[in-house]
Amino acid sequence: MIASASPRKRYILADYLNRRVMTMLALGFSSGLPFLLVANTFGYWLRDEHIALSAIGFLSWVGFAYTLKFLWAPLLDRVKPPGLAVLGLRRSWIALMQIVIALGLIAMALTGTASLVKLGACALVVAFASSTQDIAIDAWRIESARDKDELGLLTSGYTFGYRAALLTSEAVILPIAQRIGWNNSYILYGCVMALAVTATLMAAEPVVADQALAAKHREAPSFSARSLFDAIAGPFIEFFRAHGGRALPMLVAISLFQLGYFVSGPMYNPMYVDVGLSKDMVGVMRGSFGLIGIFAGVAVGGYLPLRLGLTPALLIGGICLNLGTMLYAIVPYAHDPVTFAAIMTADQFGIAMAGITLIAYMSSLTSLGYTATQYALLSSAYALAGKFLKGFSGSAVEALTPHVGLMNAYAVFFVGCGLLGIPALLLFALLGRKLTPVPAPQGV
Repeated sequence: MIASASPRKRYILADYLNRRVMTMLALGFSSGLPFLLVANTFGYWLRDEHIALSAIGFLSWVGFAYTLKFLWAPLLDRVKPPGLAVLGLRRSWIALMQIVIALGLIAMALTGTASLVKLGACALVVAFASSTQDIAIDAWRIESARDKDELGLLTSGYTFGYRAALLTSEAVILPIAQRIGWNNSYILYGCVMALAVTATLMAAEPVVADQALAAKHREAPSFSARSLFDAIAGPFIEFFRAHGGRALPMLVAISLFQLGYFVSGPMYNPMYVDVGLSKDMVGVMRGSFGLIGIFAGVAVGGYLPLRLGLTPALLIGGICLNLGTMLYAIVPYAHDPVTFAAIMTADQFGIAMAGITLIAYMSSLTSLGYTATQYALLSSAYALAGKFLKGFSGSAVEALTPHVGLMNAYAVFFVGCGLLGIPALLLFALLGRKLTPVPAPQGV
């Protein structure tokens, strides 16, 4: 577990600009850049090429690589990739996956939409490498922190970098694609991804990661039966031992927390195409008002856990997230610049705020020696249901269309997605009450 922090610690600007936080900012950017290029932005490209909504929804299943990453996460806690061992346990995996992502994005561009099967296969490679990179980066963030205070700083740095990358791959790419085409845009972003290796080489390898790996090798050889059992089962045994009867409800609550956000994801950009919004307008709104919402959400999301505690912060973040999703039901009827800007700001605020509070919550649950696998388990849990159900998002809109029309179908869909977040809020509220039970009254 991360060491406790001083409750009275006050930070100055230098704390936010130290080397680890700046490195985490760069690694967060590397983590976020490929995510939407095989998700929502990928859907924009496909709809621009007149691909059916149902096909777009099903192709979003390449994102299952992010959900299932806990299956190969034990490998990253145990083995260094051949030829890169000199970089250390965490950096070696990060650098290797960054190279694979860059090549995969370029392969997507060269394949194009002529063959959806081949394009989907390339996107799956990118998603697999990206999710593997995330495992190593999350472990680097947690293991590099000296205490919970610094973990908060690193998490904020990661979130700013990650959100900046999402903005780059969701907003900045649109005017670029308007001018040079989607294929050339993906080649450009593949080259940008290759530059991320520089940040990895400049990062300092967490000493505790290699120390924990060495200790495990002393206890049992890398590929002995005991070592394999500990690599696969150890993280899960330790997690359930540490959290007891609360472990399963925690996983369920985490899994449901961003359900509506995931399910709605594949349909935002197709809706923009169908209502006639230009790439330039969407890009400008995301890069201006969306950016304001992101920065405000990260700031509030980083502050509220310190002020109110993790559970109240999660609840407030979840409410804002779901309301932001439901606001998109307005877009089919009113997408003038003022209305669209207000919706974009509110949505990005809720996404950023909910995201940083959830990351802080999940990070606090991991144990040293199993950091990569346990955090991969938690981040897989939060995406599992959403990644599966979002594959049917296009089919849901198409099924509603004959009865209510395409624009009304979009509206109903986004309202329904917002309502999907309610069970998680109720479960987190219950877990919070068990954490801090209300004392019985002492008299009348």
